[in-house]
Amino acid sequence: AAPISIDQVVSDFDGVTFHLSTPEKKSKILISISVKCYKELLQYGAEDVLQREYGQYIVSPEAGYDFSIQVDLESLPGDPVNETNVEGKEDLVRRISLLKRNAMAAPFEKAFDEFYRLQEEASKFTRESAPEGIAEGGEVMAVHYREEEAIYIKASHDRVTVIFSTIFREETDRIFGKVFLQVSIAAVNCVQYKHLMKNQEFVDARRRAIQNAPQVLYRNEPPLELQNVPGLANSSKGEYYSHAISPPNAEKKAYPTSKHFEITSTTTSKHQK
Repeated sequence: AAPISIDQVVSDFDGVTFHLSTPEKKSKILISISVKCYKELLQYGAEDVLQREYGQYIVSPEAGYDFSIQVDLESLPGDPVNETNVEGKEDLVRRISLLKRNAMAAPFEKAFDEFYRLQEEASKFTRESAPEGIAEGGEVMAVHYREEEAIYIKASHDRVTVIFSTIFREETDRIFGKVFLQVSIAAVNCVQYKHLMKNQEFVDARRRAIQNAPQVLYRNEPPLELQNVPGLANSSKGEYYSHAISPPNAEKKAYPTSKHFEITSTTTSKHQK
């Protein structure tokens, strides 16, 4: 089919906005994204992640947006005449579909890298003799992805703790939110075990993954991991849901699945309402 003109704005439930357009010609599609917390994401390495994922397709950000890529339909991966390298085209489509996920991935990647560094350092000491920096863990990375709501990520030598700060107006919504997170974490565990096992071994591992899924803790005041975060100590607003990703949950081959869960759940958990 021949290319057509596009000018479409799409908004997600978490306030992220996409703009698909063809400002130059019909065969050049400009895809832009606006993320409320983009400046915070840049502090945690989002520019490097996006450069890695989109490279040659990156263009100057469209006015009113944070990041843009442009795809020329006349120069897609592979041979346009013989339609070869279909996998390359499908991979490009997949990466474009994960634009928000990749923009939000930076603090999670940084946290997992910090986890492995601290884990290696901690292996050189006993629990009692570990230096203060290793015992306390890394910095708390805050991602204020919505008004009055945020995700906090903190790495330590034995876990990566993820805390959702959110506001549910009704008790029923609070219960649904906690259940959703528990079920989602169990599902992620199943996928992670599948990286390592097959057939009957995976069936057995899936049962163990659901039974051993990390506990989702609820508090109506900031947890200890956030005690030094400015502005939270005296706050009476909001609820905090936290869980820890720890080995084998943070298996290096599987942790992209974990960060994908964290990012998508920020939208989905609120949509359950």
